[in-house]
Amino acid sequence: MGGGLRCEVAGGVGTITIDRPEKRNAMSADMWRALPGVLDGLEADPGVRVVVLTGAGGNFCAGADISELPDIHRDDDSHLSTVAERALAAFPKPTLAAIEGFCVGGGCQLAAACDLRFAAPGARFGITPAKLGIVYPAAATARLVRLVGPSAAKYLLYSADLVDAGHALRIGLLNEIADDLPARVAGFAETLASRSLLTQQATKDIVDAIAADGPVEERVRVWLEEVAARGEVAEGIAAFLERRPPRFTWTSRPAR
Repeated sequence: MGGGLRCEVAGGVGTITIDRPEKRNAMSADMWRALPGVLDGLEADPGVRVVVLTGAGGNFCAGADISELPDIHRDDDSHLSTVAERALAAFPKPTLAAIEGFCVGGGCQLAAACDLRFAAPGARFGITPAKLGIVYPAAATARLVRLVGPSAAKYLLYSADLVDAGHALRIGLLNEIADDLPARVAGFAETLASRSLLTQQATKDIVDAIAADGPVEERVRVWLEEVAARGEVAEGIAAFLERRPPRFTWTSRPAR
C-alpha cells in the first residue's frame, strides 16, 4: 500500500500499519490523504469485522510530518488530518488502536478517533500544537474533550508535555495497558470478530450520537427495524441453546 500505510486482512481482522519507522511513523501529507481510501476498502470487504490501527518499528505515530505541515495544516474543514480523523471515527465497524512507543500530535488524534485504545506499558502520549504555535483542529479538540473531559484536554493541549501510559489510562485516553500488547490485541480483536456486527454497529452509531448530543430516537428506530428484518437474534438464541459458537452473518449497515 503506497504512502507509508500497509493493510492486511486475516481472520476477520483488518490491520492498518503506519509504516514509516525512520520518522517514528510521522504521517506525510500523502499518508493522511491515503487513509480514508484504505478505510473505504475495509468497510466494503464483508470479510472484515474489526480493524486494528498500529505502527511499525516500535512506535505508533509521532504525528504529522513537520516538514509538510503547510500542506497538512489547512483551514479547519480541509485540514488533511481532520479529513482522515473523521473517516476513521465514522468507520462503522469496531476500531482498535494498538499503541507502542510514541503516540504524539496527529498520532494521538488518530488513536482518539478509534473506538478503543490498548497500549504497551512504555507508550508515551502527547498533543503538541503549543510547541508550534498552531491551533489544534476543532473536530479533534471536541473528540478529545468528549474522551477525557475539559480539564484533562487543557492539560495536554496547554503543556504539550508527554505523559506515560498510566497517566493516559487514568484520564480515559486508554482502555487498557497490556504487557504483551500484540497478544492482547489479537485476542480481543478475535473476540470482537466473533460477535454480532449488527449489534456492534448499532452500538457505535447510538453511543456516538449520545456522546455528540445528537438525535438518538431515529437511529434507534432504524436499528430496531434492521434487527426485526434479519436473523441475528434467532441465530444467537439457537447457538446459546445448542451450546455452540454463533455464526453471525450480517455485514452491511442500513441506510442512514
